[in-house]
Amino acid sequence: MTMKERIHHRLERSRAPSVKNWDRRPRTDQTLGQSASVDCGWGRLLFGQTFSDPAEIARALQQERPGTRDVALYLNEPHVVLAQAPQDLFLDPSHTFRLWFERYQSCQRRPKGFHIRLVNCRADAEAIQRLYISRGMVPPGADFVWANRTSKVLTYWVAEDEQDGSLLGVVNGVDHAAAFDDPENGASLWALAVDAQAPYPGIGETLVRQVIEYYLARGRAFLDLSVIHDNSNAIRLYQKLGFGRIPAFAVKNKNAFNEPLFMGRQPEADLNPYATIIVKEARRRGIGVEVIDAEAGYFALTLGGRRVVCRESLSEMTSAVAMSRCDDKAVTHRLLRHAGLRVPEQARFQALDQAEALLSRLGSLVVKPARGEQGAGISVDVRDAKSLELAIGAARRVCETVILEEYVQGHDLRIIVIDYQVVAAAIRRPAHVVGTGRHSIRDLIQAQSRRRRAATGGESNIPMDEETSRCVREAGFVLEHILPEGQMLQVRKTANLHTGGTIHDVTAELHPALAEAAEAAARALDIPVTGLDFIVPSVSEPEYVIIEANERPGLANHEPQPTAERFVDLLFPQTATREEFP
Repeated sequence: MTMKERIHHRLERSRAPSVKNWDRRPRTDQTLGQSASVDCGWGRLLFGQTFSDPAEIARALQQERPGTRDVALYLNEPHVVLAQAPQDLFLDPSHTFRLWFERYQSCQRRPKGFHIRLVNCRADAEAIQRLYISRGMVPPGADFVWANRTSKVLTYWVAEDEQDGSLLGVVNGVDHAAAFDDPENGASLWALAVDAQAPYPGIGETLVRQVIEYYLARGRAFLDLSVIHDNSNAIRLYQKLGFGRIPAFAVKNKNAFNEPLFMGRQPEADLNPYATIIVKEARRRGIGVEVIDAEAGYFALTLGGRRVVCRESLSEMTSAVAMSRCDDKAVTHRLLRHAGLRVPEQARFQALDQAEALLSRLGSLVVKPARGEQGAGISVDVRDAKSLELAIGAARRVCETVILEEYVQGHDLRIIVIDYQVVAAAIRRPAHVVGTGRHSIRDLIQAQSRRRRAATGGESNIPMDEETSRCVREAGFVLEHILPEGQMLQVRKTANLHTGGTIHDVTAELHPALAEAAEAAARALDIPVTGLDFIVPSVSEPEYVIIEANERPGLANHEPQPTAERFVDLLFPQTATREEFP
């Protein structure tokens, strides 16, 4: 080993995370004396090594502004800080990771389909706000992001879709040297968020690399980040990039947002996302929650002398008759048609020759079970006799009664109606994958399914079934083909969330005629909470057909619309924060 190699080896060992070398950080009697903090919009980042007294850190945390979450990091004595205000503070169960820039290995190959850039317009700031809300994070506020776009301390980067210009991800960097003349010359990464429905892989990694390379170019020595201890996917990414654990600890203030971190596992932890969003809103209002059957999504909400049992968004407010009307798609179709609403042509399957005759006349069909949910057994855009026979068999495995329906081209629009008023509208898009030039379509589907499951609490997944194979074949491929880099392939025709579809809020763009039709449909079915499925040429135009009504619509994934709030308003109107719906 050469002298240069020995010196480098000793330097590496000295910087490796350990209790011993952590002593080189400033102690409480050798602090920087600046009591430094940075307002990040979502809360303040308090640099613990700059505070002279643990009590001072505790007091600063207790001054947290409502609606924000402060973080005190780099504490030598977190237990002493906690002892100052144990009723208000808690030790954050997150790991701190550090990348020494001398260890960083750049990657010349960049994913296609998106690019990384700085915030450059007010619309970016507003899109960042929506993205953070959709991922359940405390947003910094669009005004804050826009006001700090030229800050030397805070920097925001976004991932922009090259196809439509939408923002797919965001990350925030903090320059410690600019913030308080950090003698260690460091920086940190915060608030990484990627759109759960982004079609491209590698967005998070590319954003992290951008932060690394930005501060590396500015001569910083390292980049730190904090990640919750059980976020295994993120931890794997950071370790892949060369980050290592360091013994740095954080303390936070006890507040409603942080409650799951210091309250321990609650009974509702096993509920799915559609039940959880309602339970969280109920708890926020002081309404009692009793989990009856977490696996099936049953819970009871209690306030005063009133107790309402729910299964996700289906409650005792929905009558058995109304539920049965939505459960049978043929009955739903007849009732909506009698109410003067537009529906596609429909027939009950009786024989194969009858089905083929209908296919010949209409050119394309939707084949679906008369009863069923979550997209099970549905085949869309069936155009030939062989596919028709297979689709009928798939539908029959879900329900013996099969419906043949006219296929109408257009956007799949879900409108949520609560108390007979529109609360949210979203376009649902079928599952698709983007080629890498290296992976088979089967591998791409499996990878996309993993991302969708992680983003939706296991609720979204692309089935590897005959319907997926049919869609791939119709596009001229088979599952074993390598999809060319950057090429997008739709692998399902239905846009159901449970079969890998994605959902995109369009409430602000909804044409009044579509809102009126949705409310009229809810009244025709006499159901107080429903999700209406429309096919429309455009959300901003009045044309439509209604294809289904769901008696138990998922209220999650409609951020930033207040679906859970309006649902709890319906059950417990005395707790409503607003007298009128938006």
